[in-house]
Amino acid sequence: MSTTGSGPGTRPPTIADVARVAGVSRTTVSHALNGLGKVDPRTRERIKQVAAELGYRPNLRAQRLRRGEAKAIALASSMPFAVAGGPSRLGFYMEVAAAAAESALLHDYALVLVPPVQSGSALYSVDIDGAIVVEPDADDPAVAALKERGLPYVTLGRPVSATEDVPYVDLRGGLVAELLLTHLHAQGARRPALLVGAGLRHSAVDARAAYERLAAEHGWTPVVATAPEAGGEQAGYERCAALLAEHPGIDAVCAMVDTFAVGAVRAIRDSGRAVPDDVMVVTRYDGLRARTCEPPLTAVDLHLDRAAADAVTLLLGRLRGDASSDATAHVTAAPEPRVVARRSSGA
Repeated sequence: MSTTGSGPGTRPPTIADVARVAGVSRTTVSHALNGLGKVDPRTRERIKQVAAELGYRPNLRAQRLRRGEAKAIALASSMPFAVAGGPSRLGFYMEVAAAAAESALLHDYALVLVPPVQSGSALYSVDIDGAIVVEPDADDPAVAALKERGLPYVTLGRPVSATEDVPYVDLRGGLVAELLLTHLHAQGARRPALLVGAGLRHSAVDARAAYERLAAEHGWTPVVATAPEAGGEQAGYERCAALLAEHPGIDAVCAMVDTFAVGAVRAIRDSGRAVPDDVMVVTRYDGLRARTCEPPLTAVDLHLDRAAADAVTLLLGRLRGDASSDATAHVTAAPEPRVVARRSSGA
């Protein structure tokens, strides 16, 4: 007959084994190990000690079924894959995912990573308790799917839909754009153009507002262009090439999407100009693309690791029913963004 323990011929210890050795009922063991019921503290500690000595591990699947919880949260976004990840699979979205997964695991939750290109449909089939939606667009499909399922969610980045009133981590889009544009001005730019995604994500909306404010302050002639996010680097290339033809006096491009910025560098060179001597280029996200571009791109440290962890905390608060998380949009500000100056802006 097999015995509990480890090695060949043994079986994993069960809750019945713990109960037998501790001299209590299985119900008492269950309550003691799960923090349920009224169990004498000394009995609870003895049961935990016996469980540890036997090497007992609870059946997590059974626990979740009893509690009606998946103990899993999703990370979702409607960002096109060309922006969220790209060929390297190491873009903005994956940096958020790595930090969020680590934070979730510390709270005994698993993170389900929903591919950006499928975020709307995939959210109907995954077994989750709630979700973090990364930089939702207006009428975001991921948000729509979560609402239809009645699942709680929070957003990383300010939601732009007028009807959205959910907790979110503020990525401070306006301040980020202001930092980049102020840096360009300090580097000598007097005719900067703004290039943003064609959607209504907070990063584009807030950047426009910051650019218009600074243009009025510095006397710049406003030049704002949009490109489809799904077009990735090629869309940035084509739109920047058109900008240079329409406005040959441009001396800087603030491309808020990093793929656009890489395309813009190519377009500037193909026009016979040099970066940064003739046209400076900066971008929002200090990721792999910014660091490996030639020349390396001036970008912003968004502290995504902290922001992602804060988003997990907000979501778990909603799952616990914290009053502060269920009130009108509870906002957590990401840490102060910081410009990382590189050669693309003459730094």
